[in-house]
Amino acid sequence: MKHAIIGQSGGPTAVINASLLGVLRGALSAGTERVYGMVNGIQGLLADRLIRLDTLIAETQYGLLRTTPGAFLGSCRYKLPEAGQAVYEQILDILKRHNIGQFFYIGGNDSMDTVWKLSRYAAQTGSPIQFIGIPKTVDNDLAGTDHTPGYGSAAKYVAATVREIATDARVYDQDTVSIIEIMGRNAGWLTAASALACEGGDGPDLIYLPERPFSTAQFLADVQKVHETKRNVVVTVSEGVRLADGSYLCESLATGGTDIFGHKYLNGTARVMEQAVRSELGCKVRSMELNIPQRCAAHMLSATDLSEAEAVGFAGAEAAARGETGIMMTFARMADEPYHCTIQSAAIDGIANAERTIPPAWINAAGNGITPAFLAYARPLIQGEVTVPYDGGLPQYLRLCDLR
Repeated sequence: MKHAIIGQSGGPTAVINASLLGVLRGALSAGTERVYGMVNGIQGLLADRLIRLDTLIAETQYGLLRTTPGAFLGSCRYKLPEAGQAVYEQILDILKRHNIGQFFYIGGNDSMDTVWKLSRYAAQTGSPIQFIGIPKTVDNDLAGTDHTPGYGSAAKYVAATVREIATDARVYDQDTVSIIEIMGRNAGWLTAASALACEGGDGPDLIYLPERPFSTAQFLADVQKVHETKRNVVVTVSEGVRLADGSYLCESLATGGTDIFGHKYLNGTARVMEQAVRSELGCKVRSMELNIPQRCAAHMLSATDLSEAEAVGFAGAEAAARGETGIMMTFARMADEPYHCTIQSAAIDGIANAERTIPPAWINAAGNGITPAFLAYARPLIQGEVTVPYDGGLPQYLRLCDLR
């Protein structure tokens, strides 16, 4: 019988290892004798750095793996070439040598590009190896699915942290502005989630997303308008907001450069806004970036997100057992309340290199907030709390280096 292999790629999430566990359990349930793991994704595969997951991880450790943040197998950012076949032949040769019949890749947009290219090459060359994409990204910007595993937990962390910051900001009897920068290059899903903090507590007064052009003059006018009724203004902003000419607001501070996929490095958006407020309005202002904790805060997992992450991995293994290939597993929402989603699959060629942004109707007319329709969408995804294992007063995680 053919064996299976699993890889993780791109920026990790707090539930990416739940999907890994789901694929592992699903493959073993389907009768797969060996399940390999790629250490550091496709880069590790090219270097033949494989491990036996089925023998390395004991069933007693499944629970620990499930709530461990970060990519247990290690990650990578590797772009397969558009043309040329040498690297594709090398990959298929390695898979053949290990008798691999099923290839699972857990990742976001760029990872789905890898799945698409490999499945396309396999089809062109008549290879029977199946290629399955398992969705993952806190950005929630994958096309073809209602949402992505990792988003719900990141959204929960963002909303909770913004509520804490807003509660802290309200203690001062003076005009203040607190600006919070949140992940999101071209899609504002994570920043929009900060609005959930407003339900029954303190939250942001102004929200700026990449889907709308940013105007510094309008931003300052918005702050002044809020100050007419509130002394303490809380602002959330996506790192990737752009000016009307298409340039990133943060480009005046950014160090420059791009990653292997051509994405510009973004940082300093909130600092640019802080400087504008200090210069033009003269009130107390501070900026901050939530940064990496948004994607690795396993102490604030969404139970919905965690269970769906494992379920979509298991469903991916089931799809492979049915003979499917060249697909990504997806979520189809049936209802908001009571919340209900089903797991389906879609052709990867309609998903790779596409980007899903927030619908225009979910952003308010002024471009500085979101509408109730978004709250109805996002609210179910952050529901439920998870008790993670603790040791010595701190969360306990499963690390690959401790098992090898």
